[in-house]
Amino acid sequence: MAYADQQMSGNRIVAIIIVALVHVVVGYALVTGLAYSAIKKAVERVTTVDIEEPPPPEEEPPPPEEMPDVAPPPPVAPPPPINIAPAPPPIQTQPTIPPPAPPALRVPPPAPVAAPPPPAPPPPRVQPKSASPRGNPASWANDNDYPSRAMREEREGTVRFTVQIGADGRVTSCNVTGSSGHSDLDSTTCSLIQRRARFNPATDGNGQAVAGSWSSSVRWQIPE
Repeated sequence: MAYADQQMSGNRIVAIIIVALVHVVVGYALVTGLAYSAIKKAVERVTTVDIEEPPPPEEEPPPPEEMPDVAPPPPVAPPPPINIAPAPPPIQTQPTIPPPAPPALRVPPPAPVAAPPPPAPPPPRVQPKSASPRGNPASWANDNDYPSRAMREEREGTVRFTVQIGADGRVTSCNVTGSSGHSDLDSTTCSLIQRRARFNPATDGNGQAVAGSWSSSVRWQIPE
């Protein structure tokens, strides 16, 4: 008998002994009223016998097969990413209204060029003169000319006047420029001057007689 067969006969004897013991225990358990489940677990543990089997002989690995020369597969580009995001809402733009144009700048027209002043007149050959009275102006009105009613009422005053004189030296008009406050005294003054006054006429730059004017006053006072 070989060594392996002897080892297997010994294992079988041990197994038969163990099985006999199990049967004895099962019978005892049935007598003593052990729970069936405990007995079942014990039986499962005892009856499981690990019998070592001799390892199979090592097989030599087959020689590697020669792989035919195959070109590597072409690189495959990954598919483009798919954008599953929802499309953004359309943007509504409003037209930009340009600001109003500034008002046009009104340039004032240029100021008119002032006309050149007229040329100065030539200097006179002689000095012009104003009209001047002939004789004594105090004799043109005296106490004898005092209006009788104004004397009775004792009315007095000063009359200022201006007379216009012609080129012949005579008075052409008389105007009261300052009243005495009494119409009879004012009118008497101009009447006397127009009748009695005589003048040297005014002259221009050529020495020619021209019209002129003269102003003075008469004071009416009641004689003592």
